[in-house]
Amino acid sequence: MSDNSVLFQPFELGDLHLANRIVMAPMTRNLSPNNIPGDDVAEYYRRRAAGGVGLIFTEGTCIDHIAASGYPDVPYFHGEERLAGWKKVVEAVHGEGGKIAPQLWHCGGMRRAGTPPEGEVNGYTPSGMNVPGKVNRHVMSKQDIQDVIDAFARGAANAKALGFDAVEIHGAHGYIIDQFLWEGLNQRDDEYGGSFENRLRFAVEIIAAARAAVGPDFPISFRYSQWKQQDFTARLVDNPQDLERLLMPLSDAGVDIFHCSTRRFWEPEFDGSDLNLAGWTRKITGKPCITVGSVGLDADFIPAPGEASFKDAEPASLDNLIQRMNASEFDLVAVGRALIANPDWANKVAADKSDELKAYHKEMLNSLL
Repeated sequence: MSDNSVLFQPFELGDLHLANRIVMAPMTRNLSPNNIPGDDVAEYYRRRAAGGVGLIFTEGTCIDHIAASGYPDVPYFHGEERLAGWKKVVEAVHGEGGKIAPQLWHCGGMRRAGTPPEGEVNGYTPSGMNVPGKVNRHVMSKQDIQDVIDAFARGAANAKALGFDAVEIHGAHGYIIDQFLWEGLNQRDDEYGGSFENRLRFAVEIIAAARAAVGPDFPISFRYSQWKQQDFTARLVDNPQDLERLLMPLSDAGVDIFHCSTRRFWEPEFDGSDLNLAGWTRKITGKPCITVGSVGLDADFIPAPGEASFKDAEPASLDNLIQRMNASEFDLVAVGRALIANPDWANKVAADKSDELKAYHKEMLNSLL
């Protein structure tokens, strides 16, 4: 096994000081009745902080917009009781010396009318589509667009007020921001659609509004992906030049950290280079980058046909990951299912006890272990 000490070097970004390079990836659990993160949610995150994770990203938490949620029993990031629940989460994580950031989420067209508690409110999308060519969602007006931008900004401000250490904006996986970026779903003919730059405008304005809400020093992470849950083969860009066109306006608007979502971190992003998406993002922007995608496991998360849960997987070697980190390809590493199975994953890896790590099984998603 390779020397894994590179995973346990401190990381600093302004006032954000992390004990190591290991990040908990955001993972939806649907275990917050009435959309309130309860004491069991606080204990769930506390255990990962105690287990040695440097930075925790919460599961996606819905911003203050009528159509933000697309799934039952996910936590919200607005309302007195819900924010009080998140305050307890922050205190629990900080009590273990950990750091934590909420992931602000709007499901866009992934919402179906009838999803509780908002009921018959339809999903909001740039052009009424959740999959290319099929119009069956609400087409957003310019006022709708501004309302969502404002809601993200309020969420960012709440994150800072509650004592979180950073905030992440979810711009990946076919949710609302990604739907504006993806030409297959964005067929608008105004300043938010058409050209590459116009399709990027919504994301840029959200980042800028969040930056204005939290000030210059509070870290903002932005998660993005090529793949969509509607289409695993979809791509926003096909070459480094277009990736630069995508990333630099976001960086200039106020992104401090890019969270680069892939299904398998070891796969190269473009022909002619071994760099993955995080590696290219770091090379282009110069900003700290997080890699993610089946870290520490032998299979990606895509479920088997007819199943909704993440795929089972066994522990796997970290050698490839460590080699890439030693080459400074990326700065931080997000771990997902392996941290569901092993709250103390980071501590066990640090102690060279990887042989004690448990496999991930999809039944683990049904409780806050």
